[in-house]
Amino acid sequence: MSIVQKSIKLVLATSFAIYLAHQFGLLYANSAGVIALLSVLDTRRTSLLVAKERLLANLLGLFLASFVFSILGFSQLSLTSFLVLYLPSAFYWKLDKGIAPSTVLVLHLFQEGQVMFQLLLNELALFGIGTGLALVVNLYMPSKATAIAQYRQQVEEQLRVIMRRFESFLLSGNGINEGLLVIELEQLLETALDLVYQERHNQIFHQTNYDVHYFEMRRMQATILKRMAKLINGLKESSPESIILAQLFSETAQQISEKNSGYKLLKDIDAFLTSFRKRELPQTRLAFENRALLFQLLNDMQHFIQVKLDFYQHYEGILLKNEPNSAPEL
Repeated sequence: MSIVQKSIKLVLATSFAIYLAHQFGLLYANSAGVIALLSVLDTRRTSLLVAKERLLANLLGLFLASFVFSILGFSQLSLTSFLVLYLPSAFYWKLDKGIAPSTVLVLHLFQEGQVMFQLLLNELALFGIGTGLALVVNLYMPSKATAIAQYRQQVEEQLRVIMRRFESFLLSGNGINEGLLVIELEQLLETALDLVYQERHNQIFHQTNYDVHYFEMRRMQATILKRMAKLINGLKESSPESIILAQLFSETAQQISEKNSGYKLLKDIDAFLTSFRKRELPQTRLAFENRALLFQLLNDMQHFIQVKLDFYQHYEGILLKNEPNSAPEL
């Protein structure tokens, strides 16, 4: 939610809450506006959960206040006694988000110097109007689907860039900043996941885990890429094996897509691993170390693609819904 959108919602909810409270002839009508101001939150789901928590906190507060004020009267001692009972109870039952508004309502009783059924109804009405209008204005939440789709495209393009840099380094040794590219990818994924979780919390009745799992899957791949970048930086010379592996990175860069599985690439990796095992052992220490690094790199690449394949198999119905005749790769 943008600053402008939230500001408009706050103004509308606060103003209408005060107006309605006055129209109903409630005491302390302005408090309805304060409650509305506190209840307009960033997502529908958060607003609904907090409203429930505050309702329970208000009921608890009014009950304890009625009990304490009826016994001890309306003095500083009775108010302190109420707080001594109420605050630990609210924290114990995890109702702390409702402490401030419920205390305001209890102070109305304290100020009136009496506990009457009509006053209790007045306080509940103030809460209901303020919270209700906050929930109403929060029914409008602009969809972030377009922005999420753009993040998917950015993430996949960054993956292609990284794969091409890996390929370049294996062929000519000029890819010294691939680790920085992975860090940039991780930062991009964190931003995307924040947006995805916010959008998910706005869908109360029709939540989907697809976008969450997609970006979490890409984050797992980013972790693997960070390890691969360190391995590539450790290579000291080119070899026939590194050229073969460079071709694999090139193929992967071409096939990266949300709707592709990676199954064919896994078969290619199996063939490469078989080929590696059949080759003659290196004759020098440096060549042996390079071969070991390449072998580990190939294993990591296999893990990288397997992560995507697992995701694809879980959501295959969704991914192929609009492309029934496609031939997915990664």
